[in-house]
Formats: sequence, C-alpha cells, structure tokens
Amino acid sequence: MRPTWADIDLGAVAHNVSTLAATADPAVVCAVVKANGYGHGAVPVARAAIDAGAAWLAVALVEEGRILRDAGVRVPVLLLSEPRPHEMIEVVEYGLTPTVYSGVGLAAAAAAATQKAVSLEVHLKVDTGMHRVGAKPRDAVALAQAIVDRDALELGGVWTHCAVADVPDDPYTDAQLDLFDEVLAAMADEGLRPPLVHAANSAVAMAHPRGRYDMVRCGIAVYGLAPSPALAGRLPLQPAMRLRSQISFVKRIE
Repeated sequence: MRPTWADIDLGAVAHNVSTLAATADPAVVCAVVKANGYGHGAVPVARAAIDAGAAWLAVALVEEGRILRDAGVRVPVLLLSEPRPHEMIEVVEYGLTPTVYSGVGLAAAAAAATQKAVSLEVHLKVDTGMHRVGAKPRDAVALAQAIVDRDALELGGVWTHCAVADVPDDPYTDAQLDLFDEVLAAMADEGLRPPLVHAANSAVAMAHPRGRYDMVRCGIAVYGLAPSPALAGRLPLQPAMRLRSQISFVKRIE
C-alpha cells in the first residue's frame, strides 16, 4: 500500500453545513454526497452533515443512494438525474426521491410505484440554461400536471441548476432565475404549487440570496472550498481534506 493518505475532518464538514444552514435560513440544506462524498466518504460525510442540520442528501446514481440506505441513513435522498427506467423499482425499494424530466422517466416512476403499491415523491427538473439535463421550460407545466394526475406519484419539488453562479457578476444567473420564476408562476396559474422549490448550488447559496428558495443543494462548500476564487472568503468554510504522505528519503546536496 502506498504511504499516502487523506485525512478527513468531519468536524469541518459539520462546521460548513451549519454555516450554510445559518446563511440560507429559512431554506434547508441538502448536502451533496455523490462520488463517494467527493472522495471524502459518502456515509461518514452524510452522517456528519445530518448531525449538523442537513435535512436532505443528494447523489447522482441509484447505487449511491442504496449505499446510504444500507448504512442506515434515513433522511430524504434526492437523485440529481433521472434514473433509467429499469432502475425505478430500486428507487422505490430504497425510498429514494428521483428527479424526472421526461415522459419516459415519469411513466417508469409511476409504473414502479404502482407495482410496489406506494406513492412516490418525485422532483421535476427544469433546464433554465445549464443545457445539461432537465425539461424545457415550455414543457414543464404539462409534465408537472402529468405527475399530479398519476395516483402513484406526488410532485414533491421543482428545481433547476445555475450554470455560472460562481461568477457573481454574470447576469446569466439572474436570467436563469427569472425564467425559473416564470415557470413557477405558470404552474401556480394551473394550481400546481410544489412544496419544495430549489435552484441553489453552493455558489447560489453564497452569492445569490434570491435563488435560495426552499432548499440549497451544496456540494463543494460542504467540503470547505469556495466554488471559485471570486467567492473565496464569503463564508468561513473549513477544508475537510488534507493529503499526507510519508517521506521516503532525504538527501542533502551542496
């Protein structure tokens, strides 16, 4: 084994989560623990975050959610991307909250919930300009209505993701939030009012108060790093990882 290791400070994780919770209040904190907690260990980070006030966790993959559940983690776990249709049964079995943004995903979620005779909460993602995943804004109301119309599904939340919020002065973030607000207003006009609205990654939580809504999804800030140099020092974050190694040889030269 290589004599190099990472020291993880879970006290720093707890400090960062409590700092973010105080900053975002009354919005709740969702700690992102995908990719094995960004290499810090998903389960111990999740526990430290929950103890410090995180109300939700978020992961990228169904298998990451399964690991948390197998470890006894019971808070809501949001899947940040729409699971593949055949994975929806496992989503239901492990009590995960899937993101949906397509008719295929919605139908698969409903079928899995019906098969297991449960009501499944889903969150609808709207692509307001990140151009990665998510429903087009013009399709969002119809998809939200389709969720509400399914007895097996509940519209638990609507969310989006901001592309350049780590550049505080870039007007694109406000443009995305404006479009998101328009989508939410159009939903409200149809009587669709999701209980949880969220748009904030770490950068939005730190630099764009209007985007905090009901929940902030923080990744990099949980681990003690600012999202960009422009945001360094905005919050008193503590780095949670230190890489260490044993010295193998020292030579003195002239």
